[in-house]
Amino acid sequence: MSHSGIQTGPEIPSSQPSPLPLEMTGVQPGGGWCAQVEMAWGRLRRWYLKRFRPGYVRRMAELRQGNTDGAPHEILDPRDLKYCRNLVRCDWAPEHDPFRWRDRLPFARWGLAELVLIGGPLGLLTLAGVVLALVQSAWWWLAVVLVGAPWALVVWFFRDPPRRIPQDPGLWVSPADGKVVEVVRLEHDPFLGGPAVRISIFLSIFDVHVNRSPCAARAAAFRYQRGDFLNAMRPESAERNENLWIGLEATEPPYGRLAVRVIAGAIARRIVCVLRPGEELGRGQKFGMIKLGSRTELVLPDREGLELLVQVGSKVRAGSTPIARWHWKGVLP
Repeated sequence: MSHSGIQTGPEIPSSQPSPLPLEMTGVQPGGGWCAQVEMAWGRLRRWYLKRFRPGYVRRMAELRQGNTDGAPHEILDPRDLKYCRNLVRCDWAPEHDPFRWRDRLPFARWGLAELVLIGGPLGLLTLAGVVLALVQSAWWWLAVVLVGAPWALVVWFFRDPPRRIPQDPGLWVSPADGKVVEVVRLEHDPFLGGPAVRISIFLSIFDVHVNRSPCAARAAAFRYQRGDFLNAMRPESAERNENLWIGLEATEPPYGRLAVRVIAGAIARRIVCVLRPGEELGRGQKFGMIKLGSRTELVLPDREGLELLVQVGSKVRAGSTPIARWHWKGVLP
């Protein structure tokens, strides 16, 4: 029995994490024009820093922890890690990160570029329409609606509200916001090494798209597959769409292995995952997002003591909705 009072199975020794697949050339392997713009901005920014702020560059180099081996470009400060954090083994302490304030914004940090590049022009056009409607003709309100609606959708899509993470022992929480559309029992899952339960969650364009860890766990393996962009409500999208599978080893009771798979949809075509092989996560910790309608799957071991807390049709929220509970030999936590 653990110190928390819940009886658990034996802790499974952690295995050596597998390296990232070659297809994962960064935290957003699918690329995209917003990422390309940010990459170009990064090159210009690094040139500026080296030429006009050499003192800042030296100070950041002194404060950096770890090495930059494997980086596709120079790493001068934490901003340069945004698209390649999973490829390198370096970081800065939070107090030395001049961009830490961005984590306090109510928006997903991985979507700030889209907010600026897409939401910015739409917001300016909406504001211009409001001014013209007030000073010229009421017909301009139609333009405000036509432009303001997509602007509001972009802002709403990239929101990242705080979540209260339940701390009860023996819980797995939802890795995504949305609606449970499938609960399937599998005879055998090769990574889990036995029977499993797959819980599929559909994310509409109105859901928060940030992914969170179901439990305290270690990232053990990754598989990335390019593919189609079918509507995520269609069952075949799980096999044919672009997706990223993440194998996890739990570091809290009931231990063992589990997996999360994030799947792109008809509109959402960019998957973000910042995890490094072997990196440890806390329960409910953010590890990435899917950039509009999409799908997330959670695969849990189907063994004695598993109690599912959701069913098809259940609405769930990433990090805060318990999705399953573990009862070891019928003993409650």
